[in-house]
Amino acid sequence: MQTSGDYRAGFACFVGRPNAGKSTLTNAIIGQKIAITSPKPQTTRHTIRGVLHREDSQLVLVDTPGLHRPRTLLGERLNDLVRATWSEVDVIGLCLPADEEIGRGDRFISGEISELKATLVAVVTKIDLVSKATLAERLLAVHRLGAFADIVPVSAVSGEQVEVLVDVMVGHLPKSPQLYPDGMLTDEPEQVLMAELIREAALDGVRDELPHSIAVLVEEVLPEGGLTKIYADIYVERPSQKAIVIGHQASRLKEVGTRARREIEDLIGGRVYLDLHVRVAKDWQRDPKQLRRLGF
Repeated sequence: MQTSGDYRAGFACFVGRPNAGKSTLTNAIIGQKIAITSPKPQTTRHTIRGVLHREDSQLVLVDTPGLHRPRTLLGERLNDLVRATWSEVDVIGLCLPADEEIGRGDRFISGEISELKATLVAVVTKIDLVSKATLAERLLAVHRLGAFADIVPVSAVSGEQVEVLVDVMVGHLPKSPQLYPDGMLTDEPEQVLMAELIREAALDGVRDELPHSIAVLVEEVLPEGGLTKIYADIYVERPSQKAIVIGHQASRLKEVGTRARREIEDLIGGRVYLDLHVRVAKDWQRDPKQLRRLGF
């Protein structure tokens, strides 16, 4: 454990409208998949902590859902979770995609975080998708958006400037002893990560109205010799959604199972048998009892 006088440790999170590249950036910094990524809005539901260990510092990244206009009880709870996280971190990185102009959503979030005690850093993401001239325009627009301690352009996909961003964020952390043990990448229980990986696979390729309606519960994990048996349920809200997730002659569910199994094998470093069932929990996003059961 590190405790020297120059050691820095603290919490940071990325904020921004849906699909601004927050989870991809978190994974690029930690160097391992701890946050699920999907082009669908509201992909992230759990606050997952990823820990980056360096010689002189420890950066603990908290992955939050995107702030949005809530239409359900689940939506309201996710927004409460976001605001609670914002109030507790040392550094907030506002993610603004370089391939889109600054919009109302960006201004709204910028206004929401401007009153917080955390140090604010603007992170211009997806710079691999734009020309130098467009990037220069975006950086000027970001400069006008608010009072940021730093503005850092990055590409999580190519890795460009990711280290620079880490240096900047670490520089704003308080001097502190180490917060987590060496080698610990996340404090999220493994079963939650397994459920998230299954949900990511289930989200891939379904219609736009479905992502909000999918939840996953890992019911049982049974290690047997060199094989880990995992029994999990995918929950949707209506029978018609169940048919979409299963697909013609269960073809879609098989694809979901194959992809999720590979991801989980990478996560736990061993062979996996994955047993998936799709179940209907009517309007679970609006039902406090069902939300509790599904971990919200």
